[in-house]
Amino acid sequence: MNRHVLSILVNNQPSVLSRVTGLFSRRGYNISSLSVGVTEVEDVSRITIVLYCDDLDCRQITKQVEKLVDVIRIVELNQERGVFRELALIKVSASADKRSEIMSIVDIYRANIIDVGTETLTIEITGNEKKIESFSELMEPFGIKETVRTGLTGLCRGNNPIKKVKGANK
Repeated sequence: MNRHVLSILVNNQPSVLSRVTGLFSRRGYNISSLSVGVTEVEDVSRITIVLYCDDLDCRQITKQVEKLVDVIRIVELNQERGVFRELALIKVSASADKRSEIMSIVDIYRANIIDVGTETLTIEITGNEKKIESFSELMEPFGIKETVRTGLTGLCRGNNPIKKVKGANK
């Protein structure tokens, strides 16, 4: 099974997300990551879905999603065609004697400390999945209290917005 990242432009209407994700679940596909947000056009949202399946299954589900009424465009993004990022917030135990060590690691990873508690630091980090996982592994010895991740999001590289990508039908 291969990782597939689907970027889907949809009309920003109630229940569109439910209809799109429902199509995946009805067909037995597990969504590994889901990210949704408005675009530069007020009435259009972008859904980024990551799933693991074989290439044929991905083509089939892509064709089925394209048929939904509120779907404007769907494109599969790959490493050559897309730029990807994820955001994570990680709350770490941080006693006074460990804070400088944690802050050094935060600086190396170009992360940000966004909240300071008496016994914790909350860190914001963006990047690809490997960067976030690597950073999390380094924070584990300090004691991770909580983690939340946004899920992968991405855009087409260069001058090709999703609206102009060849091979998309709408």
